[in-house]
Amino acid sequence: MKTLYISDLDGTLLDNSAEITPASKKLLNEFISKGNYFSVATARTGATVILMLDGVEINVPIVLMNGVATYDVKEKKYVNIHSFSHKAKEQFLNEVCLQGSPGFLYCIDGDELSTFYENTKSPNAQIFINEREKKFGKKFIKVSSYRECVNNSVVYYSYSDKYEKLKPLYDKAKEIDGIRCEFYRDTYNTDFWYFEVCSDKASKYNAVQFLKEKYGFEKVVAFGDNLNDLPLFEAADESYAVENAKEDVKKHATAVIGRNTDDSVAKFLISRTVDKL
Repeated sequence: MKTLYISDLDGTLLDNSAEITPASKKLLNEFISKGNYFSVATARTGATVILMLDGVEINVPIVLMNGVATYDVKEKKYVNIHSFSHKAKEQFLNEVCLQGSPGFLYCIDGDELSTFYENTKSPNAQIFINEREKKFGKKFIKVSSYRECVNNSVVYYSYSDKYEKLKPLYDKAKEIDGIRCEFYRDTYNTDFWYFEVCSDKASKYNAVQFLKEKYGFEKVVAFGDNLNDLPLFEAADESYAVENAKEDVKKHATAVIGRNTDDSVAKFLISRTVDKL
């Protein structure tokens, strides 16, 4: 049976330094070399994920921005993209501007991802920019207003701050037709939450369905830790939560494996390989 094994990154496959350990890379490559299929599904963008996966012989397109886009690492191109409808884009950008335009806006035009920002007033914003420019070489484009992006192909929005700062925008945005909102606690800084927005056609669930149909997978085995992984679990035949996962995620899992800091996903995959022999 052709099976897709697909894992979340932060808090699941990555350690607490947001890296794939050398031990995990070695085990993943051993698993893939035996004819197995492996991919990742993450809230991150391609610029960071591709560097994180350096050294891993990934052999299935990766799911980015919680299902907004599916990217073929070997071919270096997007194979599936979900953009905001024009009406939803106008409504959402107006709401963001009313809130002082925090966060980051992602657009894919001409198969190229651009990240826009208006200000760095939220506590994590400048740290986010500095880290990703230095570590991953990402480029950020400052605009005077997000309304300048109304003619761009908007695919994603992300804003990290304290719960009380995010909640008013989340409450407004979730009423807009044509978009889907994610609202969950940050994996690394529990004082902060993430608010993420994309097309209502974009989800880890739909991305997995796309991969199944396009590449002929008959079974899916998924791994995750946070609430945004529940759609991934819903799409899977088997789902495994790491020990450090949220309790709601554990409740929806087939079983719970070890912690993300113990190379648990990679070890689980190798155990599956051994079981086949």
